[in-house]
Amino acid sequence: MRNLPAQIARSANAASSLSDGAAEIAPILSDRTVVRLDEESAASKQAKWQTVAIEAAKQCGQNWLPRVHVPQTMAQFFQQPRRFDLQLIGSLQSDAVHLKKILAEYSAEHGDRPTSVLMLVGPEGDFTPAELSLARSHGCRPITLGPIVLRVETASIYCLSVLSYELLV
Repeated sequence: MRNLPAQIARSANAASSLSDGAAEIAPILSDRTVVRLDEESAASKQAKWQTVAIEAAKQCGQNWLPRVHVPQTMAQFFQQPRRFDLQLIGSLQSDAVHLKKILAEYSAEHGDRPTSVLMLVGPEGDFTPAELSLARSHGCRPITLGPIVLRVETASIYCLSVLSYELLV
């Protein structure tokens, strides 16, 4: 799952995310999101992105069709019942832990790797403290993506690549 950058409609970005294993993409309209959409525009964007996602899935030879959700706020996202083995949020906070360490801790604690992971990424500049608090209250653990700040597109692909390597190999 990722935040809504201005460039999300780039088919190469969608194809990269899907080829790395994203089953769903839920664009989050965070407080720091530059793009603002009304309900009609959001539905139109979602339909366009869903078409791109389906084409990317076909191109990658995936055996499932990914789902692209309508852009929504983080509060709206968490109002919908979802179940994940592990819930993570990219964060610039000092207490954020590296993704590989959290995956190792999960495996040690549960005796197996997680089969479903929620990964919240973006925006550049991080989520607001209120958004991070909301995500934590819903079980998300903050992770660091390394010593440099990544663009949201790069951060998404980085996370999916690490998850793919650690969980699918």
